[in-house]
Amino acid sequence: MEVNQVKVRKFLSRKISQLNDIVADLDGLVTQIGFEFYRVCIFGSARIKAESQDYKTAYDLAFALASRGVDIVTGGGPGLMEAANHGAKDGSKQKSRSIGVPIQLPHESGANSHLDVKYNHRRFSSRLDEFMRISHAIVVTPGGIGTVLELMYTWQLLQVKHMESKPLILLGNDMWSGFIDWLREQPLKRNLMDEADFKNLMVVGSVDEVVKFLEPCIKTFYEQKKK
Repeated sequence: MEVNQVKVRKFLSRKISQLNDIVADLDGLVTQIGFEFYRVCIFGSARIKAESQDYKTAYDLAFALASRGVDIVTGGGPGLMEAANHGAKDGSKQKSRSIGVPIQLPHESGANSHLDVKYNHRRFSSRLDEFMRISHAIVVTPGGIGTVLELMYTWQLLQVKHMESKPLILLGNDMWSGFIDWLREQPLKRNLMDEADFKNLMVVGSVDEVVKFLEPCIKTFYEQKKK
């Protein structure tokens, strides 16, 4: 009986591995097909209220990008995700879209009301991969454990080249500078990471800096679409 169970487990493990390979190949094919609009994913806290400066900053960022024909992707929930989706809806003049990738959580009320498109997920793992698959650039605004998870997952994939190179921007000097200092003081000095890893991300202090950095990427994307 135990021998049969071992055989079944090995068989199922092999099939799951094969299925994962198929999913990875499909993701690659879908990514290669491309999208109509340049897409920027904005990560940020679900806990920040509408009256905060961080909320206004996320709204302004999404508004500025959407007015340049950019799709905005968020986790689709409240807080800074809602701010970015709201800004995307208000700023869009070229039919770019406000996209949410909500996940089922017991302490959140679900998707915000500013979405044109929703991709619902039950697991963080598939949701993280969806963010990577459908985005051309990532902007990380202030947030907690979930936001840091999204940042580190993105950074890890860039480090090991499991996805094509794309901008990874941390918005908010007061939020992220200390984090980068700690990485340099601890993991880097202990040779647990390389100086080259820091080339995969940049820290900026304003919406204007984000937009200025991304504008050439956006321009190149649309020029290539015309060919």
